[in-house]
Amino acid sequence: MKRFGVILGLTVAIVAAFIIVNKSYYPPLPINNLSAKEVIGKLKKSDEKIVKITENENYIWYITRTENEGILIANENIKQMIGSRGWKFKEQNGAGLFFEKEGEGLIVTTQMWTKKYVLVQAQNKFMEREESVPAYVSGYVL
Repeated sequence: MKRFGVILGLTVAIVAAFIIVNKSYYPPLPINNLSAKEVIGKLKKSDEKIVKITENENYIWYITRTENEGILIANENIKQMIGSRGWKFKEQNGAGLFFEKEGEGLIVTTQMWTKKYVLVQAQNKFMEREESVPAYVSGYVL
């Protein structure tokens, strides 16, 4: 019986260590082929407010910290980043931020992933409009 208790205790400790090391306690990401550990690692290694985590043919995904102020600070960071590319903020409707440039619309959505992190999905057309703007603009890596 004592042996069973030791084996059970070791098993629980190993499983707990695995969960903590791999950050398995975070909710699933809406992005395929990326783990929570990779995404958080990218943000922690960077000094930037918003960090690009992946992109596809239509969207670019970013992650940002909430800085203990909830999603409002994340929205302000997004407005600054998108605005640095010449897009003008028009309105917010729920989790969607709407921008406009030269008559064209842009939608950026946010998702409170955890208490500390916000995921951002932006249509990648905001990057296509001005190739002359440097990749590093006012504290944001685009």
